[in-house]
Amino acid sequence: MGILALELTITPAVVAAATLAARRFGPAVGGWLIGLPVTAGPVVLFLTLAHGAGFAARAATGLAAGVGAQTAFALGYAAACRRGLGSAPAVAAGTAAFAAAGAALAAERHPLWLVAAASLAALALGLRALPAERVPPAAAGVRGDLPLRMALATALVLLVTTLAPTLGPGPSGVATTYPLLSTLLAVFAHRAGGPGAAVAVFRGLLAGLFALMGFACTLALVLTRLPLAGAYALALALALGIQVSSLRLVRSRSPWPAGAPSAPPPRPARRPSPPPASP
Repeated sequence: MGILALELTITPAVVAAATLAARRFGPAVGGWLIGLPVTAGPVVLFLTLAHGAGFAARAATGLAAGVGAQTAFALGYAAACRRGLGSAPAVAAGTAAFAAAGAALAAERHPLWLVAAASLAALALGLRALPAERVPPAAAGVRGDLPLRMALATALVLLVTTLAPTLGPGPSGVATTYPLLSTLLAVFAHRAGGPGAAVAVFRGLLAGLFALMGFACTLALVLTRLPLAGAYALALALALGIQVSSLRLVRSRSPWPAGAPSAPPPRPARRPSPPPASP
């Protein structure tokens, strides 16, 4: 019951923070904020308490595989946008790419180092593949959209959390990383600001996923070696440190500084020079 209460409070709070950050600083920063393990952390904790540290450690390896799967989702969504498709077909394309990549990376026999290396390589390629566009901060949106985002995200996270333990440790870790929150944010951005705004959300998400990778690898290595509190403290400290460092990556790929207008201001018209005086 404590984990349920945690998800009922953390998930809507993070969606609200990411939405407000996207409106103030641009959609890439909103996606970056969602990269923190706000859903993966509680899920792995629940799996540890319910099934033991060994099961949860293998699920943490699934989280590392989920980093590559989320990269595939972002690339699938962007590819659909390039074809001129709307948000719904783009989500379907991203979901198909996520499932294919997740199934390939979450095989039980893959060791952690191989999964992490493959996911990090995919993450690096994804950051290079997604275009850096001039995207202004998101508009305020329609009245009542923020509570709707919070409610939908919470419902989806609870659904995945309920189904994840039945899938086994590796697949449950991958399923936990399905980009529910970032997709919700991207769809609203897509409808409000066009496909470029949605792609910017996922570009920010990819920059934030380095923190999830550090969190997942740390738990996979130390859950069976340290007490639960110590393992989580170490994983969270590393994730937060990586997340702060990755903010520079988000800003360096953003052509305009936070809060800047979407285009440079027009130059004032030059007044014509007076004709030379006649002799």
